[in-house]
Amino acid sequence: MAFTTFVARNVLGAQVRAISSSSVVAKDHIQDLYLRELKSYKAPAKAADAHKGQVRDFHAPQPPKAPAVPSSGELSSQLEAYAAAEPDLAEAVKESSSSELTEGGDVNAYLAEAAADIKVEAAHH
Repeated sequence: MAFTTFVARNVLGAQVRAISSSSVVAKDHIQDLYLRELKSYKAPAKAADAHKGQVRDFHAPQPPKAPAVPSSGELSSQLEAYAAAEPDLAEAVKESSSSELTEGGDVNAYLAEAAADIKVEAAHH
């Protein structure tokens, strides 16, 4: 075993790097001062009524009241009034003539023109 260690040291001797664990670590005086000041800091005491101008008092809203239940006589009279009422009729749509079209053309002519092949004009350079 001693021979293996000796050979390993001789073969790898140039590549081995010595690490010293006894190096002196310099103290950081700024960090020490900072930590001492943090530990000695006392927050200023607040008054018990310091929140008075900042927060409003909470008052719970009134609970909602239940709606009144109509009697059976009221319900039947409302249903009879609804059944007897005439339904509202929508106004009858007038037939539009060809002169009243917004674009002034026939819809079928427009669709035929849209379905036709598009002619590409030669670009002028």
